[in-house]
Amino acid sequence: MNLAAAANETLAHNSNVLVYSAMAIYTLAFVAHMAEWVFGSRSKVGRTAAALTTEAAAPAAAAAPVQSAQKGGTAVLERPKVVTRTAAGSRDVPDGPGAHGGTEKGDLYGRIAVSLSVLAWALHVGGVVTRALSVQRAPWGNMYEFSVTFAGVAVGVYLVLLLLKKNVRWIGLPLVTTVLLTLGLAVSVLYTASDQLVPALHSYWLWIHVSCAILSGAVLYLGAVATLLFLFRDRYEAKLADPTGKQPGAFATSVLERLPSSASLDKFAYRVNATVFPLWTFTIIAGAIWAEAAWGRYWGWDPKEVWSFITWVAYACYLHARATVGWKGRKAAWLGLIAFACYLFNYYGVNIFVTGLHSYAGV
Repeated sequence: MNLAAAANETLAHNSNVLVYSAMAIYTLAFVAHMAEWVFGSRSKVGRTAAALTTEAAAPAAAAAPVQSAQKGGTAVLERPKVVTRTAAGSRDVPDGPGAHGGTEKGDLYGRIAVSLSVLAWALHVGGVVTRALSVQRAPWGNMYEFSVTFAGVAVGVYLVLLLLKKNVRWIGLPLVTTVLLTLGLAVSVLYTASDQLVPALHSYWLWIHVSCAILSGAVLYLGAVATLLFLFRDRYEAKLADPTGKQPGAFATSVLERLPSSASLDKFAYRVNATVFPLWTFTIIAGAIWAEAAWGRYWGWDPKEVWSFITWVAYACYLHARATVGWKGRKAAWLGLIAFACYLFNYYGVNIFVTGLHSYAGV
């Protein structure tokens, strides 16, 4: 074994060590996020919500059906309706205090979780960089490398939003959870030793096309999480506004009361999806140009190409539906989740279960 090969093998080993170290720190961040939610649930949020419910019930009781002598008959006074929506598809509901529940102890654990996430992300990026140095190419030539890089970019986007003072710390727990699952799957099932790619992939388009796909997927993931939480929060707010008095349970109240309002979650999901959609469009175009250079045609109905286009159509339908008054809210949210499910199938399903030209790298 020559010195260059030995150096590359050492770099590959160091990359694995860094990835496993990042997973260990992400696990600590997960525990800290859980502590943030647990200690936040012991805050005054629940008591405040209960007090507001009691205060709202008092006027309703005063407006209960009463009798009045009117031409010898009985007139029923209906309970006045409370207007909770400021516009179609939104409610006049303030954002929750956050996972910390407004308590100092919960906020402390939240800050610890973010600090641990930053440390884990630094190790994570180091693992990606050393992997690139070990193979002397872009570090996303197979599913293992793509998964590791994808998880790192998702955390990076989240940290950038925090750096920009955006109220997104509520996404920390689901993000760290899914990052751990993604890395666990990558190192246990998808792992591939450092190696060179087939000649068709030795192109600068590997840097352009796949990097755009990774960044697009990371941002679309954040939009999907916000969309899923929107569905839960919207249902929670609907129960609070239910005139029959049916209220959500204690656990749902403890969790959902601290999230942003459904309107805020809906707006966040729409904005991130709309922002990254042009990049996903460019990803498909760049892939077509690369396909012409590698295989002599722009489009050949390869399964990967087909599902990339299906994903694009699904998100185009979501954005169109979201901009249409009749499809705001839950209908558009379900369409957004279907679109992200297409992205996931395009990655996992097509790569593992469908044979095509994009199966060159193996698992």
